[in-house]
Amino acid sequence: MSSQILTILLILSVVAIHNLPVVTCKQWCVALPSSSAEQLQANINFGCTQINCGPIQPDGSCFYPITLLDHASYVMNAYYQSRGRTDDACGFQGSGYVIYSDPSAGSCVY
Repeated sequence: MSSQILTILLILSVVAIHNLPVVTCKQWCVALPSSSAEQLQANINFGCTQINCGPIQPDGSCFYPITLLDHASYVMNAYYQSRGRTDDACGFQGSGYVIYSDPSAGSCVY
């Protein structure tokens, strides 16, 4: 191929890529199931100083199931969402990870 044809193909490729729609995926931060109880509790303690933890309190929409993992996941995600879904906001000393399927269940909406 001549260099002119290659240049035209390159320009058309750039234009085509530039005009592709941006697909954004919803993201949630949840606790790793292998996290220690101490780490999960520390995540809850820290998170609740930063976000509203009413939903994981008795009579809250995310009180059930009453597990440390579920409560920590709710708090970690609320913190993650409030901080713009950055990687650092889901770190929690290696006990958090990002998922792409909604963990909401029943009345508990993440």
